[in-house]
Amino acid sequence: MESADREKSPGSTREAAAPVQLLTPDGRRVEHPEYSIDVSPEELRGLYRDMVLARRVDAEGVTLQRQGELALWPSLLGQEAAQVGSARAVLDGDHVFPSYRDHGVALCRGVDPLALLAMFRGVSNGGWDPEDHGFHLYTLVIGSQTLHATGYAMGMAKDGAHGAAVVYFGDGATSQGDVSEAFNFAAVYDAPVVFFCQNNQWAISEPTEKQSRVPLYRRADGFGLPGVRVDGNDVLACLAVTRAAMQRARCGQGPTLVEAFTYRMGAHTTSDDPTRYRDSAEVAHWAAKDPIARLRTHLLDTAHADQAFLDEVDHTADQAGQRLRALVRSMPAPDPHAIFDHVYADGHSLVDEERAQFARYEASFAETGGN
Repeated sequence: MESADREKSPGSTREAAAPVQLLTPDGRRVEHPEYSIDVSPEELRGLYRDMVLARRVDAEGVTLQRQGELALWPSLLGQEAAQVGSARAVLDGDHVFPSYRDHGVALCRGVDPLALLAMFRGVSNGGWDPEDHGFHLYTLVIGSQTLHATGYAMGMAKDGAHGAAVVYFGDGATSQGDVSEAFNFAAVYDAPVVFFCQNNQWAISEPTEKQSRVPLYRRADGFGLPGVRVDGNDVLACLAVTRAAMQRARCGQGPTLVEAFTYRMGAHTTSDDPTRYRDSAEVAHWAAKDPIARLRTHLLDTAHADQAFLDEVDHTADQAGQRLRALVRSMPAPDPHAIFDHVYADGHSLVDEERAQFARYEASFAETGGN
């Protein structure tokens, strides 16, 4: 890895270890002494297809929000390899606990992307049954899902289940107490859970070096669990490392912290302007490590795919995007009064008062012609 990728902590000369890497930025296959993986050409093409579809769905989410069809959208641009590679290490019987940016993981688990968009449109509170896909609902409270996953994994162990849990969170979440509590509980009770941190280097506008004095994977040391850093733009490395960590958890050997060192190419959400806190040179540096371009180059150089395959994948992704756009635009606008309906099972006088106050506020716009 280039020196620009070696993370130093402020006030410290300690550098992070080189991330596990199996596919270089220029698409060359390399070996790693601890993480070996045998992937067929068909599997490689499947990983590529997954990443392209995830990026296309994500782009549609951004566009629809800009057009006023969604209230908000958190983009995954640049993090496709981390999400798809790790998600393809999950087996039937495992359970995934996402945050709110893990659209690629959701697609790999069979969740209809329309359910994701419906949630950000405000017409759904989730839209899928976690039991159907082993994929739990998105979590907007930063870091809380790490405790959910740890508790669920402890329950799986007590029930004698053979699966494991994996929980996704960002570098910013590691500053939350919930995450430290989850690490400690998981380590003490040997919970079958994998903590998958997507370090995209920006917790909204706060860089990682202002969040931690040490590389994030080193935090595992203090809790007594193994930690490993992986090249988050290398889909094969993410698959290999997560597969090993999940198998370790399933075999009763306890939790692992995986830090996928990647980069958020877009805004934190569509309400964010990243040009206010990071420069274009940094973005260009990471654009050269695009995870999809990396695998595309490898597929072409090894003759595991040709241009016809790439064109077919793009066409399929475009069709999926057009389908989503049409379906989202045909959805009814969310009822703004529904927010009051299920706060209490039997109703509440304060909620009734707030509902009436909101109704008067909404009616005031009609009285003034909307001005």
